[in-house]
Amino acid sequence: MMNLTLKQLRYVDALARHGHFGRAADACAISQPALSMQIRELEASLGTALFERSTRQVRLTGFGEAFAARVRGILRSVDELGDLARASQDHLAGRLRIGVIPTIAPYLLPAVIRSLTRMNAGLDVHVRETLTPTLIRELTEGRLDAAIVALPVSEPSLEEAALFTESFVLVRPEAEAGTPVPCRETLREMRLLLLEEGHCFRDQALSFCNIQSSLPREGLEGSSLSTLVQMVGAGIGVTLIPDMAVPVETRSAPVSVARFADPQPTRTVGMIWRKSSPLAGQLAQISEVVREAAEGLRAGQASRPGLAAGA
Repeated sequence: MMNLTLKQLRYVDALARHGHFGRAADACAISQPALSMQIRELEASLGTALFERSTRQVRLTGFGEAFAARVRGILRSVDELGDLARASQDHLAGRLRIGVIPTIAPYLLPAVIRSLTRMNAGLDVHVRETLTPTLIRELTEGRLDAAIVALPVSEPSLEEAALFTESFVLVRPEAEAGTPVPCRETLREMRLLLLEEGHCFRDQALSFCNIQSSLPREGLEGSSLSTLVQMVGAGIGVTLIPDMAVPVETRSAPVSVARFADPQPTRTVGMIWRKSSPLAGQLAQISEVVREAAEGLRAGQASRPGLAAGA
């Protein structure tokens, strides 16, 4: 019988995900030679190679792909044993791995983390900020406990809890303050600055304007809302941002903010987690904490002069 260790399996999983010995070693907090030796010992024990090695990259062999898939399932089951023990406690403690998309993280996370740590003194919150497809993959693989995203995600294995709905606002150069707000048909003819491909907020903005994502567009594609707003301030075009981003992103740029006529463009923000997670009950409670934190944040924004109605 082969003597496979959990440590070796975690090394295989890390190398399969990163495709690079150095990055995988960093993720596992060991030296690169030590990781390489462990992988070679495992391959010798199995009697076949798991990885193809070249000077530039490392990729799984055909057998390695099947092996790595089984490894992910084993590691997820092992992690869920710990979650099962945590679920039996009266309150959630220990590590909470939560993912957030970039158009939510900078604005909502501070309030959420304050609320979570205040209510759960023993909670160690680990945050992962990335795009929705990556969050869904890492969630289903067991590398995240929950994620805050725009709904729906329509993944059968995931539970979705809607938290709130927010509007998108139009950000224009400061000189255009007080001018009529363009309708969606007019907006299609303007230089609309968008987030780069992969951001769900980009798709939502395009959908509101009835613009096909595949069509070539003149303008800038940015990796953050901050970049887009600053470019609007420089007079390059206009953009859309979510309500929660207004106080942060518009305070240092010469821009004006305007609301669209009804029906306004909106998105529903929610929390997702695996239906099979032993922590499902606690995560449902945490989603309520996130909801309350968001309500408090939005109430504070609405009380600021000029922000609720736009400029």
